[in-house]
Amino acid sequence: MSPHTIAILGGGPGGYEAALVAAQLGADVTVVDSDGLGGACVLTDCVPSKTLIETSNAMTLLNRSAGLGIATGGLATVNAARLYERITDLARAQSADITARLAAEGIKVIKAKGSLAGPGVVKAGDAEIKAETILVATGALPRLLPGAPPDGERILTWRQLYDLTELPRDLIVIGSGVTGAEFASGYQALGSRVTLVSSRDRVLPQEDEDAASHIEDVFRRGGMTVLSRSRAEHVARDHHGVTVTLDDGRTLTGTHCLLTVGMIPRTEGCGLDQAGVKVDARGFIHVDRVSRTSVPGVYAAGDCTGVQMLASVAAMQGRIAMWHALGEAVHPLRLDHVAATIFTDPEIATVGVTQRAVTAGEVSARVLKLPLATNPRAKMAGVTDGFVKLLSSPGTGVILGGVIVAPRASELILAVSMAVEQRLTVEQLAQTFAVYPSLSGSLTEAARKLMEFPPDIL
Repeated sequence: MSPHTIAILGGGPGGYEAALVAAQLGADVTVVDSDGLGGACVLTDCVPSKTLIETSNAMTLLNRSAGLGIATGGLATVNAARLYERITDLARAQSADITARLAAEGIKVIKAKGSLAGPGVVKAGDAEIKAETILVATGALPRLLPGAPPDGERILTWRQLYDLTELPRDLIVIGSGVTGAEFASGYQALGSRVTLVSSRDRVLPQEDEDAASHIEDVFRRGGMTVLSRSRAEHVARDHHGVTVTLDDGRTLTGTHCLLTVGMIPRTEGCGLDQAGVKVDARGFIHVDRVSRTSVPGVYAAGDCTGVQMLASVAAMQGRIAMWHALGEAVHPLRLDHVAATIFTDPEIATVGVTQRAVTAGEVSARVLKLPLATNPRAKMAGVTDGFVKLLSSPGTGVILGGVIVAPRASELILAVSMAVEQRLTVEQLAQTFAVYPSLSGSLTEAARKLMEFPPDIL
């Protein structure tokens, strides 16, 4: 019996993780990719941005070291050319590792732009591939702002930052969602003067309100200018910098402008219309919880679906698609169990039921918020910003969700994520040993405090 044939359009997390699963299950897999394995996530988005943020975190520690009794002899400075070189080198190395892993699994890779060319047929350049199952994982592109065409020098999308040879002296960031907040935080720590333009009442408008307000306060105390309820209409450049015009007539000047105003699906030219694959009004591919599109045998994963745009979600969508297509037992995607992190300083990590849902009366929950400043390990490190928030069921004590604002919150959230996934109770978490002293000790302390709540506290 010949192996099941699978063609995957796109080599990002949704594509290459799906390819690995399918190959391990004995399928004949071909990946069609034009940009390099790892996709935008590895080459221009997640890996590069978090590498830059790691450097900014190191700068924060250096600048805080005097309070810990360390004499540095002056402020540290950033070698921008070396920083950007390291970022791009690391991204290429990660892509090379993925390429080597797919080759070791016997997965064929065709460097070309792929498209659907009929039932069970993918066109890859001049070649045609027949496949029983097709996965579309072509990702997304930065949305552009009318009146602000990026030039890659002064007016930039985040995918163009790493071509610079210097740090922006005065950076205007348009958009205060996750990407805007992360870069604003990172560049402020690296020494840039940052102005963050937010069209909403606060930064990170879709996130936990306590966490977003806390981060905005950190931004302002650090010297960042945050303009709320301000919308950029036009960006112009000259030899020295940029001028941003807001919708109320105000103007801002800086050396560089970074556009972070959302994403659009990268599906143009993929043959979706001809194949009958349904998309929504914004062009994102409709999928169900096992990654099926409207066309039998065609699946989709990652940012092109518009489903929570995280690398971890893309990878899981791709894996689920292959398990389903190849007849394996599969659990449909559960977005309420997805852990997510915003890599500001401090980081924000969340999972499960939100405070917003509790406040709106959609979910009944006990909520406890514990400041990180009371944690002994935080005191030792000179950390005063941050908190831990747990949400639990009033009746059963089952942990429903959590929010962590802290250094390395991305690591700390795993304990809460496991509790949500496995339906652990606050009592079970409270009775779990935490190292003393540790930041994770605040999680068990919060659980103990939740056990003390009278039944009517919500």
